[in-house]
Amino acid sequence: MSLTAITDAQVFDGEKSVGVRTVVIDGGRIVRVGGDAPQGSEIVDGRGATLLPGLMDAHVHSAPGSLALALRFGVTTELEMQGMNTRENRGHITDDDTVADVRSAGFGITPPGGHPSELMPEGFRPKWDLPPVMPLMPFSTTPEEAAAFVPQLLARGSDFIKFMIDDGSVEGHPGLPSLDQATVNAGVAEAKKYGALTVAHTLTVEATRMAAEAGVDGLAHVFMDQPHTAEIIGLVKEAGMFVVPCISLNASMMGITGSELADDPRVAARLDSAWDRTLRSSYNRYPQGRLDDVYDTVRALDAAGVDLLAGTDVSMPETFFGGLAHGASLHHELQYLVAAGLTPSRALRAATATTARRFRLGDRGRVAEGLRADLLLVDGDPTTDISDTLNTRAVWRRGTRLAQ
Repeated sequence: MSLTAITDAQVFDGEKSVGVRTVVIDGGRIVRVGGDAPQGSEIVDGRGATLLPGLMDAHVHSAPGSLALALRFGVTTELEMQGMNTRENRGHITDDDTVADVRSAGFGITPPGGHPSELMPEGFRPKWDLPPVMPLMPFSTTPEEAAAFVPQLLARGSDFIKFMIDDGSVEGHPGLPSLDQATVNAGVAEAKKYGALTVAHTLTVEATRMAAEAGVDGLAHVFMDQPHTAEIIGLVKEAGMFVVPCISLNASMMGITGSELADDPRVAARLDSAWDRTLRSSYNRYPQGRLDDVYDTVRALDAAGVDLLAGTDVSMPETFFGGLAHGASLHHELQYLVAAGLTPSRALRAATATTARRFRLGDRGRVAEGLRADLLLVDGDPTTDISDTLNTRAVWRRGTRLAQ
């Protein structure tokens, strides 16, 4: 394969801006950052643009066509927090450079009848074929059951272990069956024996406390049931947990739609009618929530030095999962993070290097020699105007440029 040289672009390397650099791709890898374009290279003129690592959405649920949609928006990796794309089912994805790459928890540990069962309308059946190997359904009500499922999940191809800590109060289903502290503790302790990463679904302060006590590595949500306190921020910080705020999901839970995003011509041109309808809808399950409280919490976590990761909780093109669309909503999440008080550079870090580091994906998330050539070239400078991330000029996945 011939060399490709992206020249004269400002480079944000996943951690910081490093000025104008020439970045050279050979096959699926970045082989040079800086210097001149090698003789005979295919030249991609980056003048007036910024080169970023491919973006990463740290909280998704896949649907038919969703990985292709994500890649069109420059999201080169999605982290599936519940779904089918475990290792045994994604061989075709790994080598397909027309779709985003994916890592998956498989199915999360939850009691029978627990979250997310309350989100599905009665009689609803997803409209897609089942995978070759159905992921394990780790329904657990005791510490022994949770611990026993962990090695089975890992053996069946889960990349990390997820725990659902949810009593249904935010989703309008108070009294929903939920994992108790002893069961979460046992599952997390077992995962640690295998060196497995653990994440927890937590929408309330109490669930956040439970996850911290159990030693969970990261939170797949920020709580939205009450304002933060210095004590809960300190608890998250002391536990060393990362947080995927999913502000875009919280906004949707409060009845805020994605209509403004859907009206952006840079978004509208890439969505079909089903995703457009979904983005213009909302969950609307917690209208009493206050987005300003979520902003304040995210700002406090950032100030405390907690690692924040950009994620959306996007799932299927169904209006009852509204306000979200694959790819597009990751850009919306970046805008929300900046609205909460992060600098654009810190928000970009949350969608690139920080996510790669916390999910142990050492081959991506930065523009650096030897790493995967997962790259996004955008017009403008998103380190000063975060909405410039939507000005897609080119996307590469493993060095293959996506046809636009």
